[in-house]
Amino acid sequence: MTKQALIVIDIQNDYFEDGKYPLYQPKLTTAKNLEAMAIASEKNIPIIHVQHLVSPELGEGLFFYDDSEGAEIHKDIMAAAPSSPVIIKRHADCFEKTNLEELLQDMGVEEILLTGMMTHNCVTHTALSPAAAKYNPKIIEECCCTVDPIAHALAVDSMQVRGIEMLSIENVFA
Repeated sequence: MTKQALIVIDIQNDYFEDGKYPLYQPKLTTAKNLEAMAIASEKNIPIIHVQHLVSPELGEGLFFYDDSEGAEIHKDIMAAAPSSPVIIKRHADCFEKTNLEELLQDMGVEEILLTGMMTHNCVTHTALSPAAAKYNPKIIEECCCTVDPIAHALAVDSMQVRGIEMLSIENVFA
């Protein structure tokens, strides 16, 4: 059986109602992620959190600043997998200048299941990363969101055109 890992990308406070960059339906997406994480835990599929951070030196108008409440991973997501590793990134691609590749290799992972925020940015860049190709990335579509439904649909299409499979929670863990 193929060893999988569930990678939960950037479900951070700034993407919610009181944050600096609220997305479309982040609460629903979080609930779906919690459902996927529970199944992954039951099946002993490792969960990896990803947290995007931005240096305050980059100036005003951004979000996810180092050591800010907005940059923290949502409390419900952390509570669902409190001992899972956290990958810190500063680029859209979760592999870019992080230790994700090393962690996946150490875990013996052969396939990655991607969820998170934002579909059109970090999820897409990670799924299409040259480093991800050997892990046969799959997206759990209902566990992703972005600024609006159109941007989500465009991102999904761009990934599918490149051969990235979109799955439901039900199908991915069958």
